[in-house]
Amino acid sequence: MDRFVAVERALRTAAPHTLLSVVASALKEHHGAQRIELRLADYGLRSLQAVDTVPFISEPVPIGSSPQGRAFGAQEPVVTHGSGETDVQVHLPVTVRGERMGVLSVTMPAAGFTDAMLPEMQHICEALGHEILVAERDTDLFVQARRATRLTLAAEMQWQLLPGHSCARSEFALGAHLEPAYAIFGDNYDWSASADHLTLTVSNGMGEGIEAALLTNLAVNALRNARRAGLDLVGQATLADQAIYAQYQGRAHVSVLLLRFDLDTGEVEAVDAGSPRLWRLRERTVEAIPFEQQLPLGMFEDTVYTAQHFTVQPGDRLLFGSDGVYDAASPAGERYGQRALARSMVATRLLPPTQVPGAVLRELAEHHGASAFDDDALVLCLDWTGRPGAHVSG
Repeated sequence: MDRFVAVERALRTAAPHTLLSVVASALKEHHGAQRIELRLADYGLRSLQAVDTVPFISEPVPIGSSPQGRAFGAQEPVVTHGSGETDVQVHLPVTVRGERMGVLSVTMPAAGFTDAMLPEMQHICEALGHEILVAERDTDLFVQARRATRLTLAAEMQWQLLPGHSCARSEFALGAHLEPAYAIFGDNYDWSASADHLTLTVSNGMGEGIEAALLTNLAVNALRNARRAGLDLVGQATLADQAIYAQYQGRAHVSVLLLRFDLDTGEVEAVDAGSPRLWRLRERTVEAIPFEQQLPLGMFEDTVYTAQHFTVQPGDRLLFGSDGVYDAASPAGERYGQRALARSMVATRLLPPTQVPGAVLRELAEHHGASAFDDDALVLCLDWTGRPGAHVSG
């Protein structure tokens, strides 16, 4: 434990670009590591990109078919043997509060490796992940490393606005993804968890490119401003509606679904102001959660919003989709939300919520056929556990 504390202290005081060197030195000293490699998941969650010196020249490894990808997907260490069985590679997930960031790969002599080393190595990975999040305020090194290709300016704005790909607490776990990852513009999601509540928003700003990104940026920050000021859900919708109308005078609007979960009871307050939709998987039954659809934010001056209520139960899975998901048509003209989405939810029921959005979006691409998407697509999956012993109504 003293060794881990020393590593943690060294990471906290290190310059951002030297974080990996600090970890490498510790693992070499205490575990005989011969080589250390850090890879971060790219924005599309398809590959793991090496954190190297700029320009980045190391080849990426695919998440779907590599030992590093298995460690990333399963969120467990994966040990492989090198040529001649004289060394091993230990691939360890780098994850912070449910946010899957990447994988640290450690090459070391096989004779010196035991499974008893894994807990300490995993603690070091978690400390590294925390420091990377802090370091990103001061350096572009890690956000540059994540790029498999160049982001559009609109996508750059959106990814800077998003809270991450995933989040986990004892009461819930969620994962989200957007496509096309390197060219998104109007779709967005946001979340915030307090001691007693989870607030979740899924939004879709009208338009394309920079115009949509600017509009969504205004909406998300207005909602955050209202939430952080202590306003209730209706108040958050009202303030954001007024901010957008004041800027655009009804020429542009944002569709948004706002939800506030009570972590004790599973009671959910919701304001539906537009197009994002919600489905629930309870046991093996999928059903759409109906809402009274209200006007999108910013469409008219002084719109009045009202909240609705429903309850989630332990074991429920909720799936949120933008219109780019449920309205996507097959070559035969069938909308994805008609039947295919429910089938996909049942087929992916055993996957963790972090893997569901990617699986649904891949199935959506097959449903859509060879033609390119004409809209961005957002999927967010939430698994509800609730608090043990909490009262749950029907």
